[in-house]
Amino acid sequence: MFRKQLDIRLLRHTFQRQTGLAVFALLWLPAAALAASGSWVASVPGTLVAMSDRPSETRRATPPPGTPVGEGVISQVQWRWELPPGQSVNAWLCHSQSCLALPMQRGSTRAFAGVSAQTPLHFRFTLPQGHRPVRVQGMQIIVNYQ
Repeated sequence: MFRKQLDIRLLRHTFQRQTGLAVFALLWLPAAALAASGSWVASVPGTLVAMSDRPSETRRATPPPGTPVGEGVISQVQWRWELPPGQSVNAWLCHSQSCLALPMQRGSTRAFAGVSAQTPLHFRFTLPQGHRPVRVQGMQIIVNYQ
């Protein structure tokens, strides 16, 4: 009988300890994850692309004021822009050190992974040879960082 009571107490103690650790992990991990990662979104005003030999660059997109980027680095960038039907442009997404050719009007990339999440980004456009000027609008950048 004494042995059975001891086993029950031991099981109860082990269960309480494991439950306590599980609750601690559930409460602590989401807070740590939130502090370590996030995202910011920036919209960029439209721009007229008028030349094939001279790029048109947009205003720089930066984290909105108050965004807790800290020492975060980019993990993924999503982009989008809009063109009138039947129009096309050559497009790049750039930061101060490099540009990435964009094959579509919307997409995502990990090419900037490791770059500071505070780094300003911008679009660069040129016209394909022989095309008429076009206005690019609806530009948006979403930066996911860790």
